[in-house]
Amino acid sequence: MGWFQDFDGERMKILFLNGPNLNLLGTREPGIYGTLTLADIERAVRGRAEGRKIEVDFRQSNHEGELVTWIQEARGTRDAIVLNAAAYTHTSVALRDAISASGVPTIEIHLSNVHAREAFRHHSHIAAVCRGQVSGFGVGSYLLGLEAAVIVIEGA
Repeated sequence: MGWFQDFDGERMKILFLNGPNLNLLGTREPGIYGTLTLADIERAVRGRAEGRKIEVDFRQSNHEGELVTWIQEARGTRDAIVLNAAAYTHTSVALRDAISASGVPTIEIHLSNVHAREAFRHHSHIAAVCRGQVSGFGVGSYLLGLEAAVIVIEGA
């Protein structure tokens, strides 16, 4: 991953936000979401960022309003957001509006392939205001989300 190490700018500040029920990873439907916990995923992301000019802030909330507040607070303080909005992906106009208003480039991620699941999961309210979407790679979706955020920050 040479392009991570070749970045000559200041430290990149990337905010990882995780929505409802992701605190239950590892025990919640392991056939769909795997057996890793959110803490395991955070360690993997931090491991990928370690030794590079990347500062990671990792948060989870079951409360839509708290996620909205964190997105708003990212304006001017974070270079990018990597967001697993979980079920709010399919229901939250408030998250969509917060992403749009913040102006912070946002990458939408999902552990599972939402397009191969129930029909109600096929629509994302936030996709139109995100720079891109990564889904279906388990913990790899988070690592690819990190890489996508760096690409966006670098302007590539």
